Amino acid sequence: MSDTDDSAVPGRVRRAVRDHDAVDDDPTDGAFPVTSTPFDGRIAVAQADDGRIEFDVTVAVPTLSAVVEGEVAEVVEDGWYETFERRIATIGDVTAAGHDLDPAVERSGEAVTVTESLRDLNEQRGLNDAVAVVDFVEGTYVQGVIPGYEYGEPVTGLISRARATGGSDGY
Repeated sequence: MSDTDDSAVPGRVRRAVRDHDAVDDDPTDGAFPVTSTPFDGRIAVAQADDGRIEFDVTVAVPTLSAVVEGEVAEVVEDGWYETFERRIATIGDVTAAGHDLDPAVERSGEAVTVTESLRDLNEQRGLNDAVAVVDFVEGTYVQGVIPGYEYGEPVTGLISRARATGGSDGY
């Protein structure tokens, strides 16, 4: 993974980040926060040796039991995680540059972390593709919401936003 040090980020990348509406241009802990998701999505950026820009994407999402009001059986939690992991592996071609993506998924306690790296010569396209990975993780997470549970944030907000975007009143 690259280590985003603001002084090490090329000017063209800083401009692309500053102009992107889904990325905060103030790096936190060595990475630019993605603001279009309630999850902890971050993009670390570095100049690669071949002249390309490397974008290291990290998205942390809560486990099912972390967002459900009440208890979740271990078998349900494990099944939810395994399904999430399989869905993330089917990321396919969500990027404009057609990167060959193979995200890693790890569970630790009440968090699941998805990581992916991509390189691009074009800083704007690379940044857009990195944000597309974050958006894919968010969408995949929402697909995994299991009916019948009472959820807290951020799931209730994500579902409300999806309904509003889709024009559904929830019926």
